[in-house]
Amino acid sequence: MKYKFYAYIQQLQDTITAKLEEVDGKATFQEDIWKRPEGGGGRTRVIENGAVFEKGGVNISGVHGELPDSMKAYFKVKEGNFFACGLSLVLHPKNPMVPTVHANWRYFELYNEQGEIVDQWFGGGQDLTPYYLFDEDAKHFHEVCKTACDKHQPTFYDTYKKRCDEYFWNTHRNEARGIGGLFFDYCKAREDMDMQNWYDFVTEVGDSFLNSYIPIVIKRKDLEYSQHQRDWQEIRRGRYVEFNLVHDKGTLFGLRTNGRIESILMSLPPHVQWRYDHQPEKNSEEERLITILKQPKEWI
Repeated sequence: MKYKFYAYIQQLQDTITAKLEEVDGKATFQEDIWKRPEGGGGRTRVIENGAVFEKGGVNISGVHGELPDSMKAYFKVKEGNFFACGLSLVLHPKNPMVPTVHANWRYFELYNEQGEIVDQWFGGGQDLTPYYLFDEDAKHFHEVCKTACDKHQPTFYDTYKKRCDEYFWNTHRNEARGIGGLFFDYCKAREDMDMQNWYDFVTEVGDSFLNSYIPIVIKRKDLEYSQHQRDWQEIRRGRYVEFNLVHDKGTLFGLRTNGRIESILMSLPPHVQWRYDHQPEKNSEEERLITILKQPKEWI
């Protein structure tokens, strides 16, 4: 399974980066191949200063070795070798009318001292972070997510949409990071879903990503915007940074397992503002966004 899924994310990385370069029309992805001293490595691809994408990364990695003590405590195991692989992407568009997007799909194996698999699971998801909210874009994103889920289990969309709303929650701000999507983790074999079924589901979601996001980018990338709207985008990006550095499990896992720091932090946008006690104007589009982020919405 690990070889099969790693081959899949290699192909998916190629597909996604090729499409993003086509949509941007100016910038191309810089590629870094890196190795992890304790075992494994990855392929990082970053795009910067494009016509559409100010910064973005589409990374894959496959790492293995002894679990650090902090992760043994997290997984409640006394010993453990592990293998983890996944694709992680974040795209920060230049135009504030185009939302930021994040997605990742990953697979994990845990071994005993004899090298036998004692646990394995899939995880992942995708979520949208708009700065100016177009309801039709939010509905489109969620409809694509639901279509992918419905091909596998009728309960998946509602379950994983709710988990996404709960997970991407900036507790210290009492607001969501964005308007959600899907979040699933610890997807293990059970009576109605074996590991092949989970593989089929996760790859279905991965394959649907471009359809969920690219139509929104094309529709919004050439809209005019003001300096005020650009400032708002950078202020909201600050909340994005706060979530990734304070709450995100993937960031913490990478830091605790001696991951490649440039790859771990590629999700951070290049231009961000933190203004003291900034409040949007009453009855503005900015205030409308904040109101919805305070109370996650059913989009479809």
